[in-house]
Amino acid sequence: MDFVNMVEDDKDDSHEYIENAELKGAVKLKVDKHGVPLSPQPSDDPEDPLNWSGLYRTFILLQVSILSALGSYNTAIINPAYNELSAEFGVSIVTASYQTTVTIAVNGLGPFLFIPFAHVYGRRPVYLVTTFIGVLSALGCAYVHNFGQLVGLRVLNGIFPVGTALGVATANDLFCLHERGRALGVYTVLSTTGAHFAPIPGGLIGQYLGWQWIFKFAAITNGFCLLFTFFFLPETLYIRDQTVGAVENLRSSSKNFLSRYLARMNMGKRFPGRRLRLSDFFWPYIKMIRYPSVVFPAIYYGTQYGLGSTLPAVTVSHIFAQEFGWDTLQIGLAYGTALLIGAFLGETAGGWVVDSIMNRARRKALTGPSAPSEIRLKAIWTGEIIVPIGLLWYGFSIQFGAPWIVPILGMGVACFGVQCITTVMYTYSADCHLTKSAEVAQVFNFVRQEIGMTFAFYAIVLGEALGGYHLLFIFFACVGSILAFIPILVLMWKGEAIRAAERRMFVD
Repeated sequence: MDFVNMVEDDKDDSHEYIENAELKGAVKLKVDKHGVPLSPQPSDDPEDPLNWSGLYRTFILLQVSILSALGSYNTAIINPAYNELSAEFGVSIVTASYQTTVTIAVNGLGPFLFIPFAHVYGRRPVYLVTTFIGVLSALGCAYVHNFGQLVGLRVLNGIFPVGTALGVATANDLFCLHERGRALGVYTVLSTTGAHFAPIPGGLIGQYLGWQWIFKFAAITNGFCLLFTFFFLPETLYIRDQTVGAVENLRSSSKNFLSRYLARMNMGKRFPGRRLRLSDFFWPYIKMIRYPSVVFPAIYYGTQYGLGSTLPAVTVSHIFAQEFGWDTLQIGLAYGTALLIGAFLGETAGGWVVDSIMNRARRKALTGPSAPSEIRLKAIWTGEIIVPIGLLWYGFSIQFGAPWIVPILGMGVACFGVQCITTVMYTYSADCHLTKSAEVAQVFNFVRQEIGMTFAFYAIVLGEALGGYHLLFIFFACVGSILAFIPILVLMWKGEAIRAAERRMFVD
């Protein structure tokens, strides 16, 4: 992404920090190992997160990724136990899935409330408060007496996972442009892995200890993460001086280890120029939806993620219990393992490929970070081809009575493709709007969650109405890989020109 785009994009928001401020005078630029100027330019302050060691920054990224994963983990951990919920509360299996559906829906709304606080008061307090909400609400679900109470507490539990949107902003706090594809790849694969891993312990615990202990275990997991975060997650929000290379707070370099640790963990940090406004809770997101470089990738990603990851999660209990007579443990182990392996393998074709494409383009251009963000879209083809293959594989094998391993493999293949798409879409849109990465991620999160929450209401019924699961998944493959992909082709063709038009139209 070029320098003009970074500065002009929504420049009316003076309270937003400047990632790469205007260069004043003859300043020696910091460069990467290939001699290409870094973007954004790190300051001279040792406490600038961009100056922290690579190992420490990776440690922070892993923490944030796991906090993000807690949201989908809490949502999906109960999925293998729909049969138990059905028997406990006297509802159908499909109705039992609705408590997951409402959690998915609220997952897309919660960050709207918390992200503005993170921009003004810092990332760390918001992570701690929301994780604490996750602990309490998960524990409460274990002690409900009727289905209505469970749905109510699941709504509260769905509010807390702010990491699904704030994690991208934290990654951008820590990594320069040429590192972000890999960093966001790690973040997205761990973030989405929460939903893929959760059915494994959920199925095991539900089978032998009961559904109540599933929620208790979720609360214990959240509590451990809360304690770890309290002691080890530093504040990453940083306001850089507008003159790159200025000497900033160099006294911090003389502090001992304990003093630096306490300063980084300080909950009362002040960020000059930041103030909370009512408009911060809705206006930044309204502005984001006017950009094709955000809306088109969000719709494509949300559709493919819903088909390749959310759809199996909310239908597998019904389908596998009906087709194969499986119990809670078998369902959790089989589909959780398939999605988990698919996601991790998909990441090998995601972040590293995206970064290599971008680095090659930057070196070829010989102009530093001016390689257009659309270069990243070249990596989309792997996921675009593999997701429909996995969906058709899954649908046809279920319909025509293939052995259980066949649809399970189809799930894994589809999830592999989804992970490739996830990394490419996140890095592309985040590059196009560097100073708005949290807002971009929340648009992605909102679209993904609201698309995903609909499947439980109609997928099974629609499959029966169409005459079979093979026809259902042909329909879904066409929607995700043809209709939703057309706007991405437009961005690949004219994306740079569209962004130039955006800057002319939306300079306020």
